[in-house]
Amino acid sequence: MRIARLNPTRPFAALSTEARRNSGVLRLRRCLFFSPAFTLVELLVVISIIGVLVALLLPAVQAAREASRRSQCMNNLKQIGLAFQNHHGAHQTFPSGGWNWYFPPTYVNGRPLTGSEQRAGWGFQILPNIEAQAIWNAGPEQAIGTPVSVFFCPSRRSPQTVDHADNYRPPLTNGLITHALCDYAASNRESTGVVRRFESASMPNITDGTSHTLLAADKRLNIARLGEWQEDDNEGYTVGWNEDTIRRTNRSPAPDHARDGDGEKLFGSSHSGIINAAFVDGSVRTITFRIDKETFRLLGDIADGKQVDDDSF
Repeated sequence: MRIARLNPTRPFAALSTEARRNSGVLRLRRCLFFSPAFTLVELLVVISIIGVLVALLLPAVQAAREASRRSQCMNNLKQIGLAFQNHHGAHQTFPSGGWNWYFPPTYVNGRPLTGSEQRAGWGFQILPNIEAQAIWNAGPEQAIGTPVSVFFCPSRRSPQTVDHADNYRPPLTNGLITHALCDYAASNRESTGVVRRFESASMPNITDGTSHTLLAADKRLNIARLGEWQEDDNEGYTVGWNEDTIRRTNRSPAPDHARDGDGEKLFGSSHSGIINAAFVDGSVRTITFRIDKETFRLLGDIADGKQVDDDSF
């Protein structure tokens, strides 16, 4: 009788197929039930690494978002600047600053007036040039209360309206007036800027050079009260000759703030360190909050006879 000898190098060779299969299942079960898990220390390390990665990536994501919003703000001002130029091409003058802040848009026989006859501000006057002809043609109530996206800086807010009582003229609806707001202001340095009360400036008046004459820019506001009336002039885009739509360059621009009264008449923004500004030549550039006060004053004047160096702002 021959006895089968096992090959020491192949200990399972003599086992039946079923036996080998059962042994494999046993090893698999051992792996499933006895494999080591994360320890508490390892779990905390993983969580810490994830936290560090989030902390590193979050500022970059926020910076990218703000860069996108700032680019959109510049595009808004680009459209406003082109609208001023197109208005000039159609009427041989830039829009006026309007007559007074409480006047609604002026219509005669259902049609809005143009030029110095239009008492509403520049924001209303350029509506046909920013693809808002329907609002231009509508009645005063709709024109005053319809937000226009190009007038809002995305770093600050979405298109918005505010309701409040008006003591200077009859209310339009339910004792309140709904004003569509605006985050930009045209430039007028003590009546020597592009946008003026009662009258309109034209290209021949701008002797300091169109690339060195400020047209419109971000205006400073109380960011704690964006959805309500505030002393820093958070009125509608249709108002004429008021700090709501006109700002002066005799004071340097400044960042948005949370106190009433500090931003009146100032240019400013929610951007970090700068405002975006449109110039008469149609260009849009950034102006730092650190700009020299005299340089900023000169940018707002159309005919002071003094040159401003591009590197100075």
